[in-house]
Amino acid sequence: MSRRYAVLAPGHFVDDAKTAHGVIAYSTDPTVAVIDPAWAGKRVRDAVAHLQSDAPIVASVTEALRYDPTALLIGTAPKGGALPADWRAAILDAIAAKLEIVSGLHDMLGEDPEFAAAAQRAGTRIWDVRKPPDVPLFSGKVYDVAAPTLLLVGNDCAVGKMTVALELQRAAGRAGKKAAFVPTGQTGIMIAGWGISIDRVIADFAPGATETLVCYAAQSNPDVILVEGQGSINHPAYAPVTLALMYGAAPDSLVLVCDPVRERIAGYNTPTLGYRELIRIHEALLATVKPARTVGIALNTRNLDDAQARAHIARAREETKLPADDVVRYGPDSLYAAIAPSFHKERPCGA
Repeated sequence: MSRRYAVLAPGHFVDDAKTAHGVIAYSTDPTVAVIDPAWAGKRVRDAVAHLQSDAPIVASVTEALRYDPTALLIGTAPKGGALPADWRAAILDAIAAKLEIVSGLHDMLGEDPEFAAAAQRAGTRIWDVRKPPDVPLFSGKVYDVAAPTLLLVGNDCAVGKMTVALELQRAAGRAGKKAAFVPTGQTGIMIAGWGISIDRVIADFAPGATETLVCYAAQSNPDVILVEGQGSINHPAYAPVTLALMYGAAPDSLVLVCDPVRERIAGYNTPTLGYRELIRIHEALLATVKPARTVGIALNTRNLDDAQARAHIARAREETKLPADDVVRYGPDSLYAAIAPSFHKERPCGA
């Protein structure tokens, strides 16, 4: 289903709209307008330069309608996933204009009586991206997937695990290989048009949901499967999602994605871990179930200058003896070429 997005992110587009940024950068569905009164009259690239989009930023849904959107995208995913109360009027305006509502919030907008009734009257729909389907328990069938599977892990949330997976997918395509991207969070699902938001699945079923996704991706006979990571292994709130992906995806390889200057888990006082410690923990956890090696490091150096970025990349290479790069800043082809020879199948323990 093709969409033309108006993105709702009033007061948050620049600093707190990871969902909007991901969709603008990677979705094949165009963003035709962004709603944020703080930047009204500007273009997206004026507010967030790396997005390189000329879509206009406007003050209201009414103004956005001039650009013929077909869907309103809720552009942020705040901690806890609640809908800001002062956004309700904008959503109702969009529904009245017969726009589809696409939301990655934990609040299920389609279960909100006011929104549901309005959508029914307008003859439109609400897509709650995070609402999971019924999923099975983990079965082990993922161990029979033929394509090597790579999982993105990281030193915190919001360091670029999805972005790195999508950039490596592009690099694989340029190298003549077919890479399947497995979406495990709301933004990835919006970009790919399918997937399961693992953080909404009951804990016992989260590995089974992940297994289901990888097995589905394998049906296209890819050369490699790239699984979008979530959270981090020492995140006080989100580590269980990371662990579910590690066991459910049964990866053969890992790429570690890090903000090299972040010292604390965002929103907590928990220290982030160094490269070698993260590699040790991930590999040790997997070693007793389905071994996987870390094959590369992807750094997010967006907030650093070029000299600082190159210094951190060199340090990561020296500390880990692994290929390292920033795949957004310097392109993904070099890192992909360095890690691709390491893609091969590993058998589970006891096989």
